[in-house]
Parts: sequence; C-alpha cells; structure tokens
Amino acid sequence: MKRVVPLEEAIDDSIFGSKAVGLGQAIRDGLPVPPGVALTGAIVEAVAAGEEPALHEVARRISHLKTPLAFRSSAVDEDGAMASFAGQHLTLLNILSVDDARSALNKIWWSANSDSAITYRLKVGLFIRPSVGVVIQSLLDPETAGVMFTRNPVTGADERMIEASWGLGEAVVAGLVIPDNYRMDRSGQVLERRPGVKRIAVRSVSAGGTIEEDVAPELVERLCLSDQHLQELNKLATRCEEVYGTARDVEWAFASDTLYLLQCRAITKSAR
Repeated sequence: MKRVVPLEEAIDDSIFGSKAVGLGQAIRDGLPVPPGVALTGAIVEAVAAGEEPALHEVARRISHLKTPLAFRSSAVDEDGAMASFAGQHLTLLNILSVDDARSALNKIWWSANSDSAITYRLKVGLFIRPSVGVVIQSLLDPETAGVMFTRNPVTGADERMIEASWGLGEAVVAGLVIPDNYRMDRSGQVLERRPGVKRIAVRSVSAGGTIEEDVAPELVERLCLSDQHLQELNKLATRCEEVYGTARDVEWAFASDTLYLLQCRAITKSAR
C-alpha cells in the first residue's frame, strides 16, 4: 500500500482520514480543490518517530507541489456529524519548503496526541488511540475567504449562511474578526447582508508562517463579497450537497477571483 498518494487517489478514510478522502472525492467530481497529496497515519507516525526513510518518502512525493504549502490534519475519525475536532488538530500554513516537512508533521502528530485532544476524544466517546493522516497542499494567497453552511446550523432553515473576511480564512475560523454575514436562499437570492468588523487579515509572510496584518480603515466594515462571489458560492454549495449530501460545513477561498474548496464536512451538532 502506498503511504503517500495524490489527493484524488485517497479513497479509504480508515487509512487517510475523512478530510483527505473528502477532498479526493471533490477532485474526482470536478470541484475546485488546490493540488495536494494525502499521507496515511502510519507514515505521519513514522516521521514523528524519527524514521528517515519515511521522511525521504514524504519529501519525494511532495517535491512537485508549488510552494508554499499548507499542512492539515486528517485524523481517521475527525470531521464526522457527531464530532468535528475543530480546533483540536493543528493546521500549519505557509510552510516554505519540503525541508520543513519533518517539523510540520511532528507538530500535527503531537497536536492530535495532546491532553486537550485526548480529552475531547473521550468526551465524544472515542476511546482508541488516534491515527493522524495529513493533507499537504499548495497554499493559496486569497483576497477573501471564510466558511459557508449549506443549511442554517442554528435554525435548520433551508438557506445558505456565509461568513467572510479578508485574507486567509483562519481569521474567521479562529474568531479573530467579526466576519461579514450573508444569507441566501437555495435559488441564490440574497436575503441578508451584514457587514462585519474586520480589523485584521491573516496573511502569509516571506519568512514562513502567517501574521495578523492590519486592514486598511476603509475596508474594515466594507462587505468583502460581490454579487458574483455570492452566486459562485451558492453554486459551490449546491455542488457540494450533490457530491457529499445535505447540510455541509464548507471552507472556501477566492484567490485571483477563482473560487476554491478547502474543506467540506457534515455540520456537527455543536457547529459554531
């Protein structure tokens, strides 16, 4: 069995984790996903244990990807309808070269084995040791990014709920800003637009990693999505439900005016 495969070849979530398999399914169904590879939990653990052949295998398999890179956890039992593990497992952005793979994989493996992650696992009824796969992708440099629910996660209403901000989506996911909020019906009609307060944008830096950059004053409360952006997001929501099923939690980004899917998972009972 290959321990590192192109994302589109990740088909077994018991080996690669649900995030990798979900993105692989998206690519096979023609959804716009940044290029990347999927690592099994076994090879991530081998790298964390200091096994040089495992590290060399990872480096060889990711050498074709355009840098910088994003490393995202894909544990076997995360991102289900009952437990998303949001905030428990590490995501590392703007990894500058394949030479930094060892450190990145070590950090992600340890995040899944931390006291807080293990406590969360026990809380949601998971009593087995985690197997932590990893998705490695070329990192986008987005103008805007955020999250979208294909159904209202609070009321259950059949409408799209979108949260958006400038820069990388981590500003929204980590609660660093009050994002713009939009509601749309299934036909794409905009029901509500509510500007947020977006004083910072998370952006990549040349030395690696990210910074929280001050947003220009005139952009802080300006809506960051146009009507065209909203219509593209509505089409993406429809396509995600066709591929994955109803009630999805989607992470997305617009880079050079092209919409990309970064993640699509079931809305959990504790979603936001």
